[in-house]
Amino acid sequence: MPKKFVISNHIRRLRFFANEMTQQELAEKAGVSRQTIIAIEAGKYSPSLEMAFRIADAFGVTIGEVFECAVEEGAKK
Repeated sequence: MPKKFVISNHIRRLRFFANEMTQQELAEKAGVSRQTIIAIEAGKYSPSLEMAFRIADAFGVTIGEVFECAVEEGAKK
C-alpha cells in the first residue's frame, strides 16, 4: 500500500508569537488571499513549495519551523 503523507503546520502559533499577526497580514506578506491562509492553517489545503517558503519568510523562520510532514504507513483506501 502506498504511504500517506500528512502535512501539519504551526501557522496559528507563529502568528500569535508575531504580535498576534492577523491572517490578512500574513496573506499580504506571503502574496496570497486570506482564504488561502485560512485553508492552509486549518489543514484543508497544502501549499505549493514556493508558497510554503513565502509563508516561512513572512515569519523570518525556516520552512521546517512552519510545516511538518508525518508518514502513515499502509493507509486504508
